[in-house]
Formats: sequence, structure tokens, C-alpha cells
Amino acid sequence: LQHRGQESAVITVSDGNEMETTRVMGLVTAVFKDGLPELKVNKAIGHVRYSTAGASIPVNTQPLKVSYVGGNMALAHNGNLTNVCSLRKNLAQKGSVFHTTMDSEAIVNLIATSDKPTVEEKIKDRMGMVEGAFCLVLLTDDKLIAIRDRFGFHPLCIGKLHRGWFV
Repeated sequence: LQHRGQESAVITVSDGNEMETTRVMGLVTAVFKDGLPELKVNKAIGHVRYSTAGASIPVNTQPLKVSYVGGNMALAHNGNLTNVCSLRKNLAQKGSVFHTTMDSEAIVNLIATSDKPTVEEKIKDRMGMVEGAFCLVLLTDDKLIAIRDRFGFHPLCIGKLHRGWFV
């Protein structure tokens, strides 16, 4: 969906144990010019960026990949968070560190700092704190999770093609 953004193109892939990200400033064709990462991939998320929050620099590209106590997590986000300033302030006051200027990093920190035992429960615990219109795809070492705001303003579609699913 190159028309959705031309600032950057990024893909994060997982083989169930490891996660690898390929990122470029520019078009999708630049990401794939040398092929996909070497992992035997069974899950992947990608993103093309047209920035609405945060500068157009490599650190602000998505998927945003982080490591936390629960493993690896990569997040791709479309939409706008209307309470991102208060979320970031509250998270920073509790010790979260931010490396980007994009609003998506607040979501990653919210999920990572939840005390719930599973990633699904962490998401349920924290997404009620997020205001705005958005949809997300989240990749963990062994899961692919799709999330949308409670009003569905930015809808997600799910489909099946041959032996795989896509969102």
C-alpha cells in the first residue's frame, strides 16, 4: 500500500523465536531490493509512513521494535492518539524512557509496563487508557495481534489467502 506513505518503509519478520527488522527511508521497493531477511518467516508486519506525529527520521519509522521482560514486541500504528501528551508524561514519571517522538511509543510502553501475565491481558489492561482513532498490528515472538480503537474509525480487515491469514 505504497500510497499510504512514502517517507519510509519497514518490515519486521519473526520465525517464532527471533525477530528481525529491515527499514529504509523511502519507498517499499527499497526495502525489498535485496530480498527479505534470512529468517524462515511465519509472521510479519510492515508499515509505510506518512508522519502525523514525530519527525521524518529513521528512529521514528515503524514497526517500532522493542525488547521487554515479556520478549520482543513490534508495533505498527495508523491513526492519531488524542491523549498522547498525558500518556507520555505519566509513563515518563513512572520511569519509562522514550527514544522517538512518535505517539506509537506510548502504546508500546503502556503494554510493556502492565503487570498482567500475558500479552493479550496486557493489551486489554492498557488499551482503555488510549484515546483517539487508530488501528494497530502487534508482533511478538510467537503471536500476531490486531487491535483497533473502540469506535472502529480506522477499521481493520482480516482475510485468508491460501494457507495464511492477513490483516
